[in-house]
Amino acid sequence: MADPASRPNILFFHVDNLGMGEPGCYGGGVVRGAPTTRIDRFAREGLQLWHYIAEPQCTPSRSALLTGRHAIRSGTHSVPTGGQTGGLVAWERTLGDILSESGYATACFGKWHLGSEDGRWATDHGFDEFYGPPRSYTESLWPDDPWYDEARDPHCHMLEGRKDEPMRELTDCQMTRDVRRDVDLQYSRRAKEFLRRSADTETPFFLYYNHSLMHMPTDPRNEFKGKSGNGDWADCLLELDADFGELLDTLTELHLAEDTIVVFAGDNGPEEQLLWRGTSGVFEGSYFSSSEGGLRTPCLIRWPGIVAPDRVSNEMVHQVDMFTTLLAWAGLGVPSDRAIDGIDQRAFFQGEQETSNREGCLVWVRDRLHGVKWRNFKVMYVRQMRYDDELHTLGTPRVINLHTDPKEREHHNPEHLHTWITAHTRPLVQAFEDSLQREPLIPPGAPLDYVPTAEP
Repeated sequence: MADPASRPNILFFHVDNLGMGEPGCYGGGVVRGAPTTRIDRFAREGLQLWHYIAEPQCTPSRSALLTGRHAIRSGTHSVPTGGQTGGLVAWERTLGDILSESGYATACFGKWHLGSEDGRWATDHGFDEFYGPPRSYTESLWPDDPWYDEARDPHCHMLEGRKDEPMRELTDCQMTRDVRRDVDLQYSRRAKEFLRRSADTETPFFLYYNHSLMHMPTDPRNEFKGKSGNGDWADCLLELDADFGELLDTLTELHLAEDTIVVFAGDNGPEEQLLWRGTSGVFEGSYFSSSEGGLRTPCLIRWPGIVAPDRVSNEMVHQVDMFTTLLAWAGLGVPSDRAIDGIDQRAFFQGEQETSNREGCLVWVRDRLHGVKWRNFKVMYVRQMRYDDELHTLGTPRVINLHTDPKEREHHNPEHLHTWITAHTRPLVQAFEDSLQREPLIPPGAPLDYVPTAEP
């Protein structure tokens, strides 16, 4: 294990519901009504991925990133709704757990969304400090509902907590539209304080920063209101760009930029609700679906001197790979007592090879296998392009060549082309099924002390 003082810092800037067509470096920016100057400059300073695959909902996405495991393994394959409990069980090991135990200072600001009860908070999974909502930002709309009764119905308040202390509900900070609008000011302030403390003590850090945009409702802060001239959504894109730039400037000011891995990435595809709808750019579809628009999201990686600048790639990388790769860069290994789906991508990210170490991945939506990706192909068993589309179970698997049909418009396999692809995709499914004999799935809502154990 490397000396903690010699390890890289990690800043993972996670953007909520960021479609592939939003930043300028992915074909958006001015096309979406607002330039993304800082994000675009950052893209030129490192590696820009065009085939970064996320699990297409907020909860499974965060679970996959932080555990290196498909969320279906962890019982976190769906966003909890309607008062559901559950989340990560204590047995799961997160980036926060492993980095903290090895000497990193750790902080999680913004949406956690992996459990909202004692034992399941970010501070129960390795993070020294947390500030954010108990669940998600849709709850900021509750007080505006004419049928909502303050005296009778549930409230959503912002939370803050520290490791080994009870989570504190900020009763004077109910998440209204106004609080939700300004919440990233709090995240930024706390993040900068965390960075300064880490610099002062020369402690390696993992800052898991979950920006609230572009999650609905997209209400710009007052200083950005009307700034783009193209409405609230474009104003929010300017705000996101500025907030990211401020954190980068703080790293530079504290002389931390050279020693810090910075990842800018979305958690899944774009928002679909009409008033706040995003775009998936060259692809099609929205979050909560198995379309490329739901699965692909921007991902940019910078580490000066290690990740070469000005690289753009369409090689496949899955969200779970970040877990394995970031730990490897920190001189740490992945847990050996459980199934890990992430692949070490250091050689690819560092430019030692042009190809990813991943050729394919399984496409899960909730608890259902929608298909399998292999290189530029998808073998799909279920068709669902957008959040509110009805699921269509296909009579025969449909093979899509994403180079010739990036918007997935063909509803059949013309003349049965590409069916040979299943020779590559079937082994991926079989390997997953075989892994379940060694470690069964954790059921959603499993008790905190649940441990997956294979029957003898």
